[in-house]
Amino acid sequence: MTQNPTTLDRNETLDLAESIMNLGRVRHRPVVDDGKVVGIVSQRDMLRSALITSLGFGRKTTGALIKTIKIKEVMTSKVIAISPDASIKEAARQMIDKKIGCLPVVEGDRLVGIVTETDMLQYVVEN
Repeated sequence: MTQNPTTLDRNETLDLAESIMNLGRVRHRPVVDDGKVVGIVSQRDMLRSALITSLGFGRKTTGALIKTIKIKEVMTSKVIAISPDASIKEAARQMIDKKIGCLPVVEGDRLVGIVTETDMLQYVVEN
């Protein structure tokens, strides 16, 4: 798992999420509210919101529009999480069964990490 992942606030705008995800070269970011995981933003969520760009708006207009969209409007709010004690097999099974690309790792209400498909592949390669 990746410990202490960068998170987003649900009231931040989509342009910030896009910048953070592009800079970090990541496909998923947990969304937190008062330290509690309330959603996940994925590249897929970002692509859905990119419909704006396909409507034929220019770059400047698209940039202005994306600054008005809140993360809470595009995030996946039904979050499936896992505890730090869970096995790799259990995490992989959840991801396969639910067809998701990441699992926030939560201890109590506190986010402690995130497990992604890349983390799983890295584990397989190293072990």
